Amino acid sequence: MPVFRKKRLFIILCGIIILVAMIGYSLRDRDSLTMPEKFINDTVGWVQSVIHTPVSYVASIFSNIDDIKNTYNENQLLKEKLAEYKSLIYEVQEIKEENEELRNTLDKSDSLRDFNPIHATVTSRSPERWVEQITINKGEQDGVETNMAVITAEGMIGKVQATSEFSSHVQLLSGFDQFNRISATISREEGNDDIFGLIEEYDKETDSLLFKIIDESDTEIEEGELVVSSGMGGVFPAGLMIGTVTDVIPDQYGLTNTALVEPAANMYEINNVIVVDRLLNGQEDVTAEEEDAE
Repeated sequence: MPVFRKKRLFIILCGIIILVAMIGYSLRDRDSLTMPEKFINDTVGWVQSVIHTPVSYVASIFSNIDDIKNTYNENQLLKEKLAEYKSLIYEVQEIKEENEELRNTLDKSDSLRDFNPIHATVTSRSPERWVEQITINKGEQDGVETNMAVITAEGMIGKVQATSEFSSHVQLLSGFDQFNRISATISREEGNDDIFGLIEEYDKETDSLLFKIIDESDTEIEEGELVVSSGMGGVFPAGLMIGTVTDVIPDQYGLTNTALVEPAANMYEINNVIVVDRLLNGQEDVTAEEEDAE
């Protein structure tokens, strides 16, 4: 019995030694594999490929199903948005037709909101006056004149300060001072009176335009109300988006209120703009020239 145990321990010890030797042999750097290693590697690779192919196929089927579901949901969403867009187009068209009919009824062919857009691109911007002035590639040859409003898709950014034949300088709202004023109004829903006033300057401390209220009323001004051009200044057309009210500050005597207006447009990232040529002025000039000719 003790001899048998010794033999068994000897065999186990020899097996451990052989196993360690094989592990050490397999871990050393070699340029080629042995035949058993090659056979094992090829067998394992073949089994993996056999299992991987159907698994990948099934996984791709489920992935395609998810993609189809996502595409269907996105398609439904786009259809809804397209339907809304079409309804808005029809609504705008009906409003235009109704507006034209009302003008014809009143024998009025022009409106304070009418303007001719002159598209332009920002060509330069001085680092010293980054938030005060830009230069655009349209000038007198394109019909640009001083004091014309300049807007982007977001809203008004300023007015034309100086013009040359093929370029113009635009003074940004963020560079306005007490010598620059815009006739504006706080636009409200039907049934509520609009509040008129003047955009007088830009306050750098609050990063807001100062809207001095002329038409004082008992109606409180609320945060978030829209401020647009009124068209009463004689140069800018009505309805140009300027910004939103963030706060109202009374003067030291409590007689007038000044609203802080956050500009709607970004004054730092400006690439493409529209110079607003008010049609009403142009129509009056044409009429005056015709009368002089007669």
